[in-house]
Amino acid sequence: MGSNSFHMVIARLIHGEIRTLEKMGEKVQLGAGLDANNNLTEEAQLRGLDCLSRFAQRLQGMPPAAVQIVGTNALRVARNASEFMARAEEVLGFPVEIIAGREEARLIYLGVSHTLADDTGRRLVIDIGGGSTEFVIGERFETQVLDSLHMGCVSFRNAYFPDGRIQRKQFDKAMTHASQELLNIRYRFRQLGWQSAVGSSGSIKAISSVLATLKLTNGTITIDALRELRQRLIDMGHTDRLSELGVRTDRQSIFPSGLVILLAAFESLGIETMTYTDGALREGLLYDIVGRIQHEDVRERTIQALQGRYDIDTSLASAVEETAMTAFRQVAKAWEIDSEYDEDILRWACRLHEIGLTISHTQYHKHGAYMLRYSDLPGFSQQAKKDLATLVRGHRRKFSTAVFESCDPEDVPRLRLLCVLLRMGVLLQHPRNMEQPAGFSVEPQANGMTISFADGWLEERPLTRADLHNEIDYLAKQDFKLIVT
Repeated sequence: MGSNSFHMVIARLIHGEIRTLEKMGEKVQLGAGLDANNNLTEEAQLRGLDCLSRFAQRLQGMPPAAVQIVGTNALRVARNASEFMARAEEVLGFPVEIIAGREEARLIYLGVSHTLADDTGRRLVIDIGGGSTEFVIGERFETQVLDSLHMGCVSFRNAYFPDGRIQRKQFDKAMTHASQELLNIRYRFRQLGWQSAVGSSGSIKAISSVLATLKLTNGTITIDALRELRQRLIDMGHTDRLSELGVRTDRQSIFPSGLVILLAAFESLGIETMTYTDGALREGLLYDIVGRIQHEDVRERTIQALQGRYDIDTSLASAVEETAMTAFRQVAKAWEIDSEYDEDILRWACRLHEIGLTISHTQYHKHGAYMLRYSDLPGFSQQAKKDLATLVRGHRRKFSTAVFESCDPEDVPRLRLLCVLLRMGVLLQHPRNMEQPAGFSVEPQANGMTISFADGWLEERPLTRADLHNEIDYLAKQDFKLIVT
């Protein structure tokens, strides 16, 4: 669900290859519906929901693991995004996630790299969206540097070409704005360099097509051709005349702003030529799903990288995970936390619960939560990062409502139960001897659980017994009853 258009791709995995069965797309311009306070207007929400209702019919009967729905810049910016997401989920029948700008860039690169001929050189990929533009340098299927800048064809249209007039003065102001944004990445990208430049998205596709129509190029994009196109647009004076260049009616109002962003990128980064490719975010999502199915989950690599980067005690993390998952398997169904996502987020929280120690032992659970909430975590949506941070935040000490204050109210009961299981895994591994508790069993209750151990095991471990006594009091403050037998 982009700031300009909503797209859906349905594909099938056949002999290891993705075969597209159907594509649907509609111009929604959700980003244009952001008011002065960055709230999505009711009109904009209804446009989006109307489109999603048509998509929903095609999604009926599909297994949840095979469906991924993401929102980009407009929903990242919107203060009332949760309201729209709840309405969208009701229409679609599947969860909706918001992805961070750099995660969007990673997925775009993944989609582009799978649609291009395999080569060994570095490539620069640019994707102009409605509210943001993504820039990536990578080699083959791996990214090396990536970023997302707050400039898009819809937001720039609203700021510089709102009435359709194309004037030199407004064009120059827009170019200055885009060039200022590009200063954030200019040095890093030019220093690394690339052998080829590739563009994706509707804006770059439209520009490539117009250049070919005007016989300025054969569709290849060059800086001289972009400058000539800029002059022709200024001479035309209004977006109404862009049909003369073959620009679709629904793209005419945002064509000049897309040209501004692309020309500024060429000038700032020193791009000589660029080709267009069809692959983009939606194709990247497909390949990401296939990777998870084939046990090549980028999220697992992200967790492993974090463990290495912050020197996490992986032996202890594995022991905590084994203990917590032993309890999880015994209560998940009764507590209705038996989804694959719930299991994954608990496992990852077990592996990263000590990440905050890299800053300080004092309140390291809070440091860890902040690190996970605001770091770039390839493969993780904004919601998944928030959930992971919440579990790490609540894995020790007081179990108060403050742990869940940033969560959606409907998610709190589920996260609270997952947090209890993480706390139990950490508590029972407090001695750090990597020993699994003998005879450990868990019986779920409506608002609590009963845990038991082999005869004599707990009596021989006074530290664990004292920790459990404290835990009874901590959990009681959240109306959770822990019984130890």
